[in-house]
Amino acid sequence: MLDHAEVVRLYGPWSVRTPREAADFLRGYPGRWWIAGGWAIDAFTGTTRAHGDLDIGIPRMEAAGFIAFVGATLDVWAAAGSLTPLPRGGSSVPDDCGNLWLRASGADPWEYDVLLEDVREETWVYKRATHISRPLSHCLWSRDDITYLRPEIQLLLKAKDARAKDAFDLERCLPRLDESSRTWLAQRLRQESPRHPWVGKLAVSTTDLG
Repeated sequence: MLDHAEVVRLYGPWSVRTPREAADFLRGYPGRWWIAGGWAIDAFTGTTRAHGDLDIGIPRMEAAGFIAFVGATLDVWAAAGSLTPLPRGGSSVPDDCGNLWLRASGADPWEYDVLLEDVREETWVYKRATHISRPLSHCLWSRDDITYLRPEIQLLLKAKDARAKDAFDLERCLPRLDESSRTWLAQRLRQESPRHPWVGKLAVSTTDLG
């Protein structure tokens, strides 16, 4: 996985948008969307860290409608090993594409990184292990009219190739995760990677964390 500095070197800079700016940008969009990544952890914990970009999650099955909506303002590129422009109302998203990158033009910085999540009707399915699933309503929460990905889901997505900032996000969440969320995440990590170092951290009680 490329770090943010290498992504910028290869593909150009990013604007650092906020969840409120994303909500304003998507006002009127009829599909489902939510804030993911480190910004979602910020909202849950009430703490902050530096961000290189802002991640928006949408169901993959709704990508065509999303592209049609945002394509009126921004160019949409499929990020799948290389970058491919996706004309509004044109070709479908490639099967191996997990992200859409948005920007106004080639002379402008990237605006949003859109994560395509496997949602089957009302059920979220973990992209790396399809036997792991959860009702989508249990994966999201809202505050101030903005919907965010729940921390245990976001941490599961971060865990496989965890970087320093991902470990910091875990530490920020640990004192605030309730027992149900902590147990769910620990069980999913054991299924995917029984020796993952986060499993032991999740076993520590909130009381012990101080």
